[in-house]
Amino acid sequence: MDARQRRGRRAHTRGVDTEAAASAALLRDGWTVHARRLRTASGEIDLVAEKDGLLAIVEVKSRPTLADAAAALTTRQRARLIAAAEILLGEHPEWGTNGVRFDVVVVDATGAVRRIADAFRLEG
Repeated sequence: MDARQRRGRRAHTRGVDTEAAASAALLRDGWTVHARRLRTASGEIDLVAEKDGLLAIVEVKSRPTLADAAAALTTRQRARLIAAAEILLGEHPEWGTNGVRFDVVVVDATGAVRRIADAFRLEG
């Protein structure tokens, strides 16, 4: 295995661990996690969670600081999440009966987890 492959494996493992921490935090807060690493034709959704009929499409970001993680969501990623959410809602119309929002869960190097609720909205 070359250095590039090793970096890729480490990044994948960090991503899985970060998503597990985010999922655990949502569960502690009373959310039901419907899916992790949900693949759609438009891309992957890290977590899909619901609480009291409110569906959260969750992107998980990990960086050295919470601020860096919060700033890491790009316009392209937002567009992918919106497209993936449209597919998801078409397949599961029973989810999100009280609304849908896009959250970002950020994790820093110490393992601190914070959720940014309603992190972005559809344009126009």
